[in-house]
Amino acid sequence: MEKNKRITNCKVVIIGGSAGSLQALLQILPFIEKPISFAIVIVVHRKNSDEQTLESLIALKSKITVKEVEDKVKFESGFVYIAPSNYHLLFEKNETLSLDTSEKVNYSRPSIDVSFESAAEIYGEHLIGILLSGSNSDGTIGLRAIQAAGGISVVQNPLSAEMPFMPNNAILHTVPDFVLSTEEILEFIKGINIAGF
Repeated sequence: MEKNKRITNCKVVIIGGSAGSLQALLQILPFIEKPISFAIVIVVHRKNSDEQTLESLIALKSKITVKEVEDKVKFESGFVYIAPSNYHLLFEKNETLSLDTSEKVNYSRPSIDVSFESAAEIYGEHLIGILLSGSNSDGTIGLRAIQAAGGISVVQNPLSAEMPFMPNNAILHTVPDFVLSTEEILEFIKGINIAGF
């Protein structure tokens, strides 16, 4: 990692994951206290039949309010946003979120790469991308885009991941700024304001 790499005025923490990531999310989100000065966006692979399950579970466990994502919804700091199943989640210049039904990427919709790349284009150096447990290669290209735009990339330590393929792939094909356990990811997020990110 670049020794002095820091994000000034972090606006978005975007978290991507697939198989095994729910367990990691539930070890992180319930322990983040409000208020937060940035938005948290979650992009997780899931079946269409799980339409509201993830939102309901995270809303129940999280101290941060979960905002429902609809096409062209206003995107604000201080909330958790969860990409709905069967849509790619995109970020717009006018601070709204949009939903897209174009082809699957890495066999997935929502695709982590698509959302990471979109967020990088809009938020650049004010963005932190976190890649969790999963069983395919989605997220690696997106992390590269975040770093290229000046943001910070974080990968779950494969040793702490239920499905290590996704974080392993990211470590093999990028140079993450941080490789952290779920406990360390929690402390990292909690410390964003304190550390001056």
